[in-house]
Amino acid sequence: MVLIEQLLSKQEVREYRQTLDQVPWNDGKGTAMGMAASVKQNGQADANNEEVINLTNRLLAKFGNTPKLISAALPHRIFPPCFNRYLQGETYGFHVDAAIMRMPNSNEVLRSDMSMTTFLSEKDEYEGGELVIQTESGEQRIKLNAGDAVLYPSSTLHQVTPVTKGIRVAAITWMQSLVPDAHMRETLFSLDQSIQALLANPAVTREELDRLHHVYHNLIRQQSQV
Repeated sequence: MVLIEQLLSKQEVREYRQTLDQVPWNDGKGTAMGMAASVKQNGQADANNEEVINLTNRLLAKFGNTPKLISAALPHRIFPPCFNRYLQGETYGFHVDAAIMRMPNSNEVLRSDMSMTTFLSEKDEYEGGELVIQTESGEQRIKLNAGDAVLYPSSTLHQVTPVTKGIRVAAITWMQSLVPDAHMRETLFSLDQSIQALLANPAVTREELDRLHHVYHNLIRQQSQV
């Protein structure tokens, strides 16, 4: 699980929210698959709306320019982000994201390795509405500042607790990684973050960095599926 602070700036969040306040919203059950539909109670912005498509494309471009996200997920395919909204009393019970998703308006499919939620409401705008993820270390309860995002394995059981006051707005997406094995992705992420930290250290020589880069890229070469 990786936290990405300020994926969107406060100004960008305001722009997204202003647009989303004006677009049509549909019942979120319409996009849920299998058993998930029975526990899903929320709204989803109309994915065919031109303004929503514009926001989706802007967010996809932001993903591609966020080094920490790329390092953690090593994305091969990204599902176009969806915008959801929870009003008072709405919730999304425990569920697992579908393993295989069909890309919109395409015959291609995506294997969901990583899921990501980008929060578009400030913490004090709503009560409840926590993202709860079941992990080997126990339940992780997540409620981030507007503009922050969390990346987590799609294989986990997770839920959004009932919103008891206010409105919770977020963007969600799924990614197929170049490296299917979650433990290897974690290893590669740790290695890359160490390399990035060493780059800022003037005492580290170029020769040492080259050796680490050599290991990192050869591991990706060995483990990636394209």
